[in-house]
Amino acid sequence: MTAAPTTASAAWLARLERFDVVGSTNDVVAQWLRDGTPEVCVAIADEQSAGRGRNGRTWTAPPGASVLASIGFRPTWLAPEHAWRLAAIVALAMADAGEAVSGAGRGEIQLKWPNDLVAIDRGSGAVLKLAGLLGETDGLGSDDPRAVIGIGINATWDRATFPEELAVSMTSLRELAAGRAIDRERLVETFLGRLEGLVTQLREGDFPAEAWRRRQLTNGLPVRLEWPDGTVEPVRAQDVDADTGALLVQGLDGGPLRSVLVGEIRHVRLGGVV
Repeated sequence: MTAAPTTASAAWLARLERFDVVGSTNDVVAQWLRDGTPEVCVAIADEQSAGRGRNGRTWTAPPGASVLASIGFRPTWLAPEHAWRLAAIVALAMADAGEAVSGAGRGEIQLKWPNDLVAIDRGSGAVLKLAGLLGETDGLGSDDPRAVIGIGINATWDRATFPEELAVSMTSLRELAAGRAIDRERLVETFLGRLEGLVTQLREGDFPAEAWRRRQLTNGLPVRLEWPDGTVEPVRAQDVDADTGALLVQGLDGGPLRSVLVGEIRHVRLGGVV
């Protein structure tokens, strides 16, 4: 991995390093934690040669087109069953920062359960992916719990250079800003500033449940839910559970609410049926 020029660390962070290229920022931070680095530690890269997403997918982006960051925690202060809240506050911090830097309206960046930041295309109404998260944990419930939350957000990426196979399903902050320049450094600074407040709040036992629920794209909408075995079930995503992190769904024709902890929303139809 190639280190970028050193920049001033945010005072609240135990460690912050910038890199030109790494294999995976999640791997960098996981190794720091294994080596004893205190929380909160952050690695940020312009490019990843072995970036990965959820369910074994890969994450690739042109150098400098995205902000690729991993945040390391030692959450002895958080109940193991609430470890998912670390990813939630990282997502909220980046949604706030993305809107601030792009000039997007409040709430224009939304969350798609369980791990994506999305925006609605103003022309077509399509749901477009802006960012993805990957959380990895080790030792939860022990005296040495470790959690790494990775996030990659498309920042300066120009639509003209989107991969052909993804162009209809992705967007960037540049697109939300109608082509205006996106300051990646300001995005990082704003994200870390928002995250500091949310981490402090969570350490004090206060999870911003309403802010997390308000940003959920799918509340009240029909979706196609893909189960780990590959089967797909059309359901209505009614809400999310701020205690467990579950998606709350029911059949398209009604029925009791069910909690979904493992699965993925593969399709959302705004104002219609799936």
